[in-house]
Amino acid sequence: MVFVEGVVTEIRQDVTGNRPVGIRCPADAIPAPGQYLLADDPAADSALGVAVFAGESTPEGFLALPSVPVPWQPGVRLHLRGPLGHGFRLPQGIRRLALAALGETAARLSPLALQAVADGMEVALFTSAPLPALPAAVEAYPESDLPANLPWADWLALDLPLHRLAGLRSALGLGPEGHLSCPAQALILTPMPCGGLADCGVCSAPARRGWKLACKDGPVFDLSELEW
Repeated sequence: MVFVEGVVTEIRQDVTGNRPVGIRCPADAIPAPGQYLLADDPAADSALGVAVFAGESTPEGFLALPSVPVPWQPGVRLHLRGPLGHGFRLPQGIRRLALAALGETAARLSPLALQAVADGMEVALFTSAPLPALPAAVEAYPESDLPANLPWADWLALDLPLHRLAGLRSALGLGPEGHLSCPAQALILTPMPCGGLADCGVCSAPARRGWKLACKDGPVFDLSELEW
């Protein structure tokens, strides 16, 4: 984990109303797919940081996807802590990767798609959200097509807001006793204000044995760890 300074270089507006933020920072501070940084503006009144995930890379840093709206503008200097948490861990031997974004954006899965394509995998993305910039090799389908295509996949990666965990079986087309046909990991999106320092419990996710903290036990979990 490192503590570095970042500089906001641009603000974008996407079709969902989100505001991806270009951040210039050292290369070793860029989060791996599924990891996050805790970013704060030291000149602002708030003492809490904002969790940001990496979307596409830039020559000087990365396009950050804040978990909540932020008032930053180009030129603002940020304190960055991280990378934090556990990201996606693609096993060796995967040939067909299914990505499913069940929230408002699929952009947090873009770095994983790029990695998989570079490794020679077949990749399909399932989402009802607007499509981010993706390699031409990635096939895109609506979220409703996911259940019928799960048998195709060797592995499933989910971008999943915490409030959708309870309805995940329905989204995957599984009954109460149904089982996935492939291993899966899920990036659980939930506020993580302390970045693992305080065990504040705001980011608690239901697990098969008690509760897990997304900020340090995740935010990417093996789906078999969670209660869904």
